This record gives sequence, C-alpha cells and structure tokens, in this order.
Amino acid sequence: MTNDKVSVSLGLLGAAAFMVIADARVIDPLLHIIANEFKVGVGSAAVIISAYTIPYGLFQLVYGPLGDRIGKIKVITAALTAFAVGTAVCAFVSNIYLLTLLRFLTGVAAAGIIPITLAYIGDNFPYEERQAAIGRYLSALVMGQILGGSLGGIFGEYVSWRGIFLLFGIVSLTIAGVLWRGTRHLKDGNRSSSQGSGLTLRPYYQLLTQPVARTVIIGVFIEGFCVFGAFAYTGAFLRDRYSLSYVAIGFMLSGFGLGGLIYSRCVKWLVQRLGEIGLIGVGGGLMCIGFLAIALFQNWVLFIPLSMLMGLGFYMMHSTLQTQATELAPEARGTAVALFAFNLFIGQGIGAAVFGRIVDNFGYIYCFIAAGVSLALLSVWLVKQKQKHKEVLLR
Repeated sequence: MTNDKVSVSLGLLGAAAFMVIADARVIDPLLHIIANEFKVGVGSAAVIISAYTIPYGLFQLVYGPLGDRIGKIKVITAALTAFAVGTAVCAFVSNIYLLTLLRFLTGVAAAGIIPITLAYIGDNFPYEERQAAIGRYLSALVMGQILGGSLGGIFGEYVSWRGIFLLFGIVSLTIAGVLWRGTRHLKDGNRSSSQGSGLTLRPYYQLLTQPVARTVIIGVFIEGFCVFGAFAYTGAFLRDRYSLSYVAIGFMLSGFGLGGLIYSRCVKWLVQRLGEIGLIGVGGGLMCIGFLAIALFQNWVLFIPLSMLMGLGFYMMHSTLQTQATELAPEARGTAVALFAFNLFIGQGIGAAVFGRIVDNFGYIYCFIAAGVSLALLSVWLVKQKQKHKEVLLR
C-alpha cells in the first residue's frame, strides 16, 4: 500500500480517534456535575472513569489478535458503530449505576479503534518514519482532548451533561458510516496467519518474555496510572478550590491537549534533537513539574500553562513508548499494540480508583504530589532500562 492511500484512510481514522478521545475526556469537567446530580462524592462518581477505561484495556486482548486475523479496518468500523450507540444511550440514564454500566459497554467498543489504528500505521510506515506518522495521527487525538474538555464545560454550564453524550453518539455514528464507505475497497495491510485458529493468550505471553517488551508494558501501565488517574481530578479540584465556572474549567483542561498539539507539530525536530532517551527523560520531568506546581502553588492562573507543560511531557514520553510498541512484534502488530493499550488503560482505571481514595481521604494536594513524584521516578527508570538494552545490543 502506498502512503497516499494510507493518508486517505488516516483522515477517516483520525476522525474516529477524535470522537473516542473527546468522549473519554469530556468526563473531566463534568465529574463534579454528575456527582451532584446523583448525590455521590466526587471520588465515588469517578467509578464511571474506571468503568470505561478498565474494559477499554481488557478488550485490547481480544481486538488485537482479531485485527491481525480478519482485518484492522473491519474491526475499527464495527467497533465505532457500537461505540456510537453506547455513547448516545448514556444521555438517557436515570442513575449512576446505569451510567456506569453504559460506560463499561462503551469502553468495550472503544477498545477496537485507536490501538488497532496504530497497528495499521505500523503495517504501512517503516520504523524510521513511524514516530512522525504517529505524531501526525496524534493531532486528531489531541484535538479530541482539547475540544472534549471544552465542550464538556460548555454543555455542563449551559445545556446538560446528557446532551454532549447524545451529540457525540450521533456524530460518531455518522463517521462510522463514512468510514465504511470510504475504506471498504482499501487493502487492510498485514494480516497474521501464524496464530492458529483461536484467540489465546499465548502471543501475549511470548511478548512478555522479551526484556524490551516488559519495559515498555510496565512503563505504560505506570504512566496511565499516574497521569490520567490523577489528572481526572483536576476539574473537580478547580471547582472546589476556586469555584470556577464549568466553562472555564473545560477550557483550562484543554491545555493538556494543547501541549499534545505542540508536540505533534514539533515531533520531527524533537526526535532529532533529543532522541528516544531524551524524550522520555524530559517528558517525565515536565509532567512531574506540572503536577507538583499545581499542588504547591495553588494559583488557578498558572493552571493553563502548567497543563500545557504536562500535555507536552506526556506525549514526549508516551509517543516514544507507543512507537517502540509497534515494533515489538512486526508479524503481529495488532497483538503487540493491544497489549500496550491494555496496560495503559488498566493503569488509568486502577489509578482513578486509587487516587479517588486519596482525594476523598486526604485531599487533592496529596493526589497530585504522589503522581508527580511517581512520574519522575518512572522516567529515570525508563531511561536506565533503555540505556541497558542499548548496551546489550552493542555487545
């Protein structure tokens, strides 16, 4: 397949990714509103985050090999259709339990979109061009982060948190239709024919026997646990501490996405100047500074530049790990990227639950300090592991 054809399909796949990320991030400014409507604490309401992210991670183990076997585009299109329906129905729930169940089902469907697309990119771009290609694809994701938080704040303040889910569902269903029409004649890229007739855990076990794979998988789990587990509470923190409007909170949370957008525009330059080790080290440092500054300075005016700094740092580290994941198993990229995404979102789901307990029992400040320090330690460990793997290869 030529890169021109890849570009055509990536435009549609980027639109699908935009909706998935916007749907995930829209909860951040709405968490306080949903908690109040259903008369539960903020930490308890965060169950809807874990209910989405944990199945999102778990079902990577199904979608990855399935995409390798029957075709990645087919899996993405079917998953996006189910995601659209589940998201729209969230607008009509009457209690937190039904919302939790629907977010669980929506997470199951959403699992078959972004990671499978990354594997699709891996099938069609050589490794030396792949990080730049993934960086361009990330533009759609970061726009979803930016507008997801902003739209959540606007709907929460002036319309209804329910309305945004209905809107997202309708738009996602439209994209699914266009995606099917636009890509049904395109070749689906590499398919694995060596994994047998059934879906098993053996390919994942084989991956985890590789030292490099273990490092990437452990790293992304801790990254998801700390970054998104703690960042989920920044919207509620801004509301409780500074009594800001939900519109203002939504726009402020979009700073994280703006940092990612800066990364996507500068990715080639950053890769050339810093290399993979530098991107991981600097990225972890920026995230640590962002979380600690939010906790210690307690000035809402600083939140936007600090969240941009955190977004830039996150994508520097995460995109590097993501690129490495696409090369862990070239003959079965869907499986490798699925294991990567599984750990990212399982980490996020568990992190949201753990940091929720910290918020309810000790306060927001301890939550953000713990996340910042942990991310700094993670970046140091990843850099040392990368250097160790390089030394082994040179022997």
